[in-house]
Amino acid sequence: MANDEFSLRRSLLYVPGNMPSMLQNVPLFHCDAVFIDLEDAVPLNEKDAARILVSRFIATYTQRNKEVFVRINALDTPWGHEDLCRVLPARPDGIRLPKADTPEIVERLDTLLTEMEEELNVAIGTFKIIPSIESALGVINAIKIARCSSRVIALAFGAEDYTASMEIERTKGGEELFHARARVLWAAKAAGIQAIDTIFADVGDMASFRTEVALVKNLGFTGKSLVNPRQIDVVHEVFAPQKDEIDYAIQVIEAIVRARKMGTGVIALNGKMVDAPVVKRAARVIRTAVSQGMLDYQLDDEVIYGTH
Repeated sequence: MANDEFSLRRSLLYVPGNMPSMLQNVPLFHCDAVFIDLEDAVPLNEKDAARILVSRFIATYTQRNKEVFVRINALDTPWGHEDLCRVLPARPDGIRLPKADTPEIVERLDTLLTEMEEELNVAIGTFKIIPSIESALGVINAIKIARCSSRVIALAFGAEDYTASMEIERTKGGEELFHARARVLWAAKAAGIQAIDTIFADVGDMASFRTEVALVKNLGFTGKSLVNPRQIDVVHEVFAPQKDEIDYAIQVIEAIVRARKMGTGVIALNGKMVDAPVVKRAARVIRTAVSQGMLDYQLDDEVIYGTH
């Protein structure tokens, strides 16, 4: 399981790397992380200027209240490697890798990051990777991609490019995305990392956006990529555990504590059996609530996993 499993990555906002006004506002956005974009948002004739702007911003953003990732251009383009050379000295938290179709391309990025870390004299593994699964091939290879590097902390799904690769239209209902989302989720959960859902481009339709956020949360995604700061609050509201969920989770943990004291791993609560899977779900709810500042509660892993 990733050490930063409970690092909040509910809301990950795209910020164009060629827009100084947006970059200046990054500290004010109350999202959990930003993806500063050097890829699709930046025209070819502005790539060099954007790199300079982004590297200067990150270098001066030392009192960070959120994670900063840079979406570089794909490594098989003329711009991807130069993106790394320019921005890594500024110390972003990691790289969002577009077009992550195979584990080999992620491994290539891992190698480049290691070389840069050695040159910069920083600890190996400092820079994290969030691969973007954006094509039919990427979906097929998602499990291998999720497991190919210890730097990979999450998989991100990119529906716009995925639907293009499938030669289909994206709809607000999202039925055409179900299987791809499921594959990305299975891969992330099997690897013990987070799963970040795709953007919702229609920033004027907040009702449909909320519906989609609720859907992907229920599927198992831990966060969502965003294109507008207005979407942040909705994501945080939907992803927050509800009071009844938290109350029940605490009851479950207290019940299993009693069970451990009696020398058993199973106990009844309100007429329902409480066993290991129920306890683990309760622990996740509590840890999520604690990480979001909704609850002050100290969990005992030895009680949860039955060694106490």
